[in-house]
Amino acid sequence: MPRLIKCLNLLPEKDIWWRPNPASNSVGNLVLHLSGNVRQWIISGLGEERDKRDRDREFAERGPISRRALVALIRGTVAEASSVLDRLSEDSLLRIHDIQGFHVSGMYAVFQVVHHFAYHTGQIIFVMKWKLGKDLRFTRLPVYKPKKAVTRVS
Repeated sequence: MPRLIKCLNLLPEKDIWWRPNPASNSVGNLVLHLSGNVRQWIISGLGEERDKRDRDREFAERGPISRRALVALIRGTVAEASSVLDRLSEDSLLRIHDIQGFHVSGMYAVFQVVHHFAYHTGQIIFVMKWKLGKDLRFTRLPVYKPKKAVTRVS
């Protein structure tokens, strides 16, 4: 989540709702979508809260919802989901739950959300790099130094 928040804070407000084409989502849509997914799978699915998600609305939104509101939404949703996860029993993680039309174990639900969050965060990072031309150096690979060829003298 820190990477997602950093991207939101760096993007100009207008770029949060920018779409490269009608078939693509904006960063704002992706944040709404991530919040909806975490809420549906963890807070409702595992935490047994009422599921009131409107998934289509997450993608239909054209903004502007402010950066501040999006940051507050995703932070609040993740904090609430963390609270649910903290109190889950081993039985709940092993039990089958009905979430979004799927019959899955609690562990599967947790891994689905982690994978989904990482996937869309990568898209957000890509848009931020595209729009700003900036590498935030979230990852650093070691510098490659080819080994020198050994020359044998006969």
